Amino acid sequence: MIADRIRQLKNDLPGHVKLVAVSKFKPAADIMEAYAAGQRDFGENYVQEVVSKSAELPADIRWHFIGHLQTNKVKYIAPFVHLVHSVDSLKLLKEINKQAGNYNRVIECLLQVHIAQEETKSGLTEEELLALLEAPVFGEMRHVKVTGVMGMSTLTDDPAVVRAEFRALKNIFEKGQRLLPGMKEISMGMSGDWPVAVEEGSTMVRIGSTIFGTRNQK
Repeated sequence: MIADRIRQLKNDLPGHVKLVAVSKFKPAADIMEAYAAGQRDFGENYVQEVVSKSAELPADIRWHFIGHLQTNKVKYIAPFVHLVHSVDSLKLLKEINKQAGNYNRVIECLLQVHIAQEETKSGLTEEELLALLEAPVFGEMRHVKVTGVMGMSTLTDDPAVVRAEFRALKNIFEKGQRLLPGMKEISMGMSGDWPVAVEEGSTMVRIGSTIFGTRNQK
């Protein structure tokens, strides 16, 4: 079933849009079923969980960290993480750069932008994002590569609200791209809203329940 859902999603998604299978709280067996269907990009929200899974599962899995990341936890994922979606401060980016340097790695990062109406969702404002890209210290970082932006829409049944938020993120991305031409990724869209996200320019969708079913918290 998981393999069938993976294949269906990949058929439905445009070729330029990457599927990140959100596997938090899901057992290794479920991840391996998706892996057997050709899926290699998996998203996790919790440091302890992704560290455990990375040690147990195939080495060619690309682990995406998509949850809130505390600076004191960066060191645990620095040896292996493929992409951090949730960089919401210059302080965090500096710590990722420091820890990646300890392993002689360059870690790709996305800047998380606050586009939703809910105050509980974190992220940079447009002004903060542009200021970060223009900060002298940013230009000196050699072990991080900012490749784009990430955002989460408001949890609502109104597709017009979601579309407007995704459109706003695309606009912020384009402004950031003028400062950093290497930016190419827009991570937006989840199980309930990915079609709208793709229409508004998403290059990466984070889909969990559509693939794995409803998650049960541990």
